[in-house]
Amino acid sequence: MRTEFQRDRDRILHSKAFRRLKHKTQVFISPEGDHYRTRLTHTLELSQIARTIARALNLNEDLTEAISLGHDLGHTPFGHIGEAVLDKLCPGGFRHYEQSLRVVEKLENDGQGLNLTREVRDGILKHSKGQGEVIPKDRKLLPLTLEGQIVRLADMVTYVNHDIDDAKRAGIIADSDIPEPSRKLLGSQYAKRIDTIVIDVIDATLENGLEAIAVSAPVFAELLRLRSFLFRNVYSREERIIEKAKIREVLLAIHAHVARAPAEFVNPFPAGDSLGRRIIDFIAGMTDNYALNLYEKITDK
Repeated sequence: MRTEFQRDRDRILHSKAFRRLKHKTQVFISPEGDHYRTRLTHTLELSQIARTIARALNLNEDLTEAISLGHDLGHTPFGHIGEAVLDKLCPGGFRHYEQSLRVVEKLENDGQGLNLTREVRDGILKHSKGQGEVIPKDRKLLPLTLEGQIVRLADMVTYVNHDIDDAKRAGIIADSDIPEPSRKLLGSQYAKRIDTIVIDVIDATLENGLEAIAVSAPVFAELLRLRSFLFRNVYSREERIIEKAKIREVLLAIHAHVARAPAEFVNPFPAGDSLGRRIIDFIAGMTDNYALNLYEKITDK
């Protein structure tokens, strides 16, 4: 009854890694409030935006949704701060998009993986861009499918807009702080910005005959402006420096403790990988709550 991409979506949806996303940080760590985004709500918002674009372009919604739901399965506890700590601990470095692929290929289903299609695995691996090029000139860096390209662009559209919303909720920024050119072109409210950008992506992609997923130069420039605004005013604020030091302390303590007694914590798979790499898998899979509880247990704090 189901297509292969529907099967992929359902395998991701029913995975343990997907369920853990509800207790993993998006930006705000242990916020005092119930309405801040988590990795799970980010994933669901991304999926909705990406599917809207795919439907308007008459592309495969099931493939788009499967990539969307799986794109952040490898994210660490404590968001990108946790990722930076593991990057120092992991031989060869740690990147969450590579870990997401590792989760679906090697870690889920007791080491058997989820047996996903190539198109979904490619979209998961190539969804991320950090502060780099969203639409790189080197086509090899782009997902193989237009659906994967939608997720890559929609990921940024999603987090830029909901992180502004959460930062306002936290009292870190106000509407008046948002760059005026962005407010003027995209809109001053969350829903209006999303609407403007999504329609622009659809129009720009139709104009190029679906050669690649595109966005107009003016809208793209404001999207990049908003991303830079967030890095300056939200992601790099002084409180984050304190958070980074605490999270580093927590994860380093856990890493040292697990290394001393790996049999108690670490899975025996993937069989061909080193113990050190499997310890990283264990830590990367933790929720924020699990990591904090384990830290309190091993340090008696």
